[in-house]
Amino acid sequence: MTGKTSKPSAKPAKKVAAKAAVKKAAAKKAAAEPASAGAAKPKLLSGGNPQIPKGFGDAPVQAYIAAMPGWKRELGRRLDALVERTVPGVRKAVKWNTPLYGVEEGSWFLAMHCFDRYLKITFFRGAALDPVPAQPSKIEHVRYHPIHEHDPFDEDLLAGWIAQASRLPGERM
Repeated sequence: MTGKTSKPSAKPAKKVAAKAAVKKAAAKKAAAEPASAGAAKPKLLSGGNPQIPKGFGDAPVQAYIAAMPGWKRELGRRLDALVERTVPGVRKAVKWNTPLYGVEEGSWFLAMHCFDRYLKITFFRGAALDPVPAQPSKIEHVRYHPIHEHDPFDEDLLAGWIAQASRLPGERM
């Protein structure tokens, strides 16, 4: 291979520069778009429960609520707003595809979970509430309050339970 010299690049410098400019413009456009614009819609698990990644704070809870199917979405918004009004500074998280509410870090007093026909509110120390929520659990101190589509949203009863539950020791998870 003696006597051979390298040939100049076949691509003119203009083409290389044009491609770089296109890539730069595409990257700038992607950065300017909201993260949700290209995000896939959350998957609904059995019972219509949204699959939301584990996270702490309001954002994952709002993502869960936004992904709740049908009439449950508005019910989730109402419940979330009621918890915020009743317990100022409430902490929020999503774990196991379930929004959790607490007063202390890592300690939870309430959860909500979607099922096909209802939204289940879990009070982790529900047996200590007055009046005690009607639906028992296999766990002695846990009580549930299911809300079906045409059930009334008893804001006073729920606010009372939420206030009481927030003052009890939370469940560590």
